[in-house]
Amino acid sequence: MRRTVTVALAVALATSVVTAGSAAAQGKPGSQGTPRDVMFVGNNWEGTATVVDARTHRAVRTLDMIPDKAERMAEILTHPDKLAFYLAIQQGVGEGHDQYTDDMFTTADGRMVAVSRPSFADVVGIDLASGAIVWRFPMEGYRADHMGVSPDGRRLLVSDSTANKVHELDIVTGAKLREFASGDTPHENNYTRDGERIFHASIGTVYTPTDQPVFDTSKGERVFQIVRNSDMGIEARWDMGKELAEAGYPDMSSAVRPMAVAPDERFVYLQVSFFHGFVEFDTQAPDADPAQTYDGEPAVGAVRRVVPLPDRTNGLPREQYVLDSAHHGLAINEAGTTLCAAGTMSDYAAIVDRESLRTTIVDVGDKPYWSTNGAVGDTCWVSVSGEDKVVVIDYSSARTVATVPVGDHPQRVREGLVARDVLTSWNR
Repeated sequence: MRRTVTVALAVALATSVVTAGSAAAQGKPGSQGTPRDVMFVGNNWEGTATVVDARTHRAVRTLDMIPDKAERMAEILTHPDKLAFYLAIQQGVGEGHDQYTDDMFTTADGRMVAVSRPSFADVVGIDLASGAIVWRFPMEGYRADHMGVSPDGRRLLVSDSTANKVHELDIVTGAKLREFASGDTPHENNYTRDGERIFHASIGTVYTPTDQPVFDTSKGERVFQIVRNSDMGIEARWDMGKELAEAGYPDMSSAVRPMAVAPDERFVYLQVSFFHGFVEFDTQAPDADPAQTYDGEPAVGAVRRVVPLPDRTNGLPREQYVLDSAHHGLAINEAGTTLCAAGTMSDYAAIVDRESLRTTIVDVGDKPYWSTNGAVGDTCWVSVSGEDKVVVIDYSSARTVATVPVGDHPQRVREGLVARDVLTSWNR
């Protein structure tokens, strides 16, 4: 069936990966030494990923993320429902382009990368040495989006945009393990450090033209929720628009975009649609409304601060914001002292002191679309999608330390690993 992966085939194809790297897949150094720290940059419109050395900031390889393009297109063109969504994604979410490379995570042994491909509505595992597809998991719906990887590196979460759910996969075989429910258009997925909980958000229909506050309900159900990993049950759930209204900020969107979880995992920093800035949310504070309950218990969670950042759009109508994103990309450094926000519509990255909110604006170029921590050092990596580059910023000095040319329309940037012998094979 389309909604399930053929486990036997996936396991057979993955045998070489499992055999060669089973010890390393548990986070243990293998016979080839510890894998190299790299950053994977997903070039969404091009269908590639640029692998960048996390220390030298030099691109070492460009990987084809759509080696099966002809096969996938033949399938799409012979199924009217798939073709309709493919074209809708291209003209809507893709801004007139196909979306081939969204999110990426490597296995712990550095021998395979899993990538979500929105236009093909799937996730595939690609062998880093050969470039061959090891497994493929089709979505139940018609688009794949953001993913998340468990701290032990074994499980992968992928948001199924039109099925309003998140799938949990075995990252080595692509076999489906479990799932949990979301709102409309599930988006971000972030595990806690111990892997026991998942912070998840849905963004609704960001591609509709009904962008004024009076039409907010037309965007669908948008929720920020905490999911228990033990049983995939929802531990807590909030409508962030309502939470913001309770805190004295009416007419703000309920759509939570990228988020950054503080080291204490109590405070979460959230970007919401159309807002130039971010929200500080306390997941353990008593709810402002004592009558509110969740699952029969008194509700918790409260907005603590709403932090505006510069709006440099010169009055651009919000209908022209890219997928409702004033800002899209938020990271917090390992120490939990500094935030890095991608000012998508204002062409900057903001380095913000978490306590004082002192802010340094770093001009990075056209349409910064993601920010994440570097695998090495105290740095923030910002993808600049309109200029096909990544800018690396030092958290402490708020200065640019590197600019890396990449492929067409970089979006997601993720830490990754590549096995030493794979790197050697790339250099032959």
